[in-house]
Amino acid sequence: MTPALPQRAAEVLHRLRKAGRTLVTAESCTAGALAGLLADAPGVSEVFHGGFVTYTKQCKSSVLGVPEMLIRAHTAVSREVAEAMATGAVRCSPADMAVSITGVAGPEPDEDGNPVGLLHLAVAGRNGRVLHAVRTLGELPRDDIRDCALDAALALVAAFPEDSREDSIQRPSG
Repeated sequence: MTPALPQRAAEVLHRLRKAGRTLVTAESCTAGALAGLLADAPGVSEVFHGGFVTYTKQCKSSVLGVPEMLIRAHTAVSREVAEAMATGAVRCSPADMAVSITGVAGPEPDEDGNPVGLLHLAVAGRNGRVLHAVRTLGELPRDDIRDCALDAALALVAAFPEDSREDSIQRPSG
């Protein structure tokens, strides 16, 4: 992991704390690395609710409610699935917002032909607002791709508008 990432995570969490917002993660190719990075930052318990690691297509569907038809139509590494992962994570948690990462870290393309280095990320808020980012990194080493994914996810969270807390995505009951 690049040395700048822990500082960047702490800065993002500080901004969320000041804004009174909370976060949950939904990760695929990073396999919980973003959640781990955030969990190591000072004051994390005020802001971070936890994370979902949904590495397989089946897990994306069963845990986050990503429709199987959406995955079949667009593949697991797509804007549509990244957005559905983030929206599903908000729905399944008490957090104000969720960040998702799905991609191909390599060393080979995925079973749908998505190339190594392709990343789709999204942030979703309770009001239904969603921000998406895509990165095409090429065939970098797996650890470099994951670091780029973490950096891109933190940047996307930092860029998410502060007026995204309205409660229109229903929280789970009881």
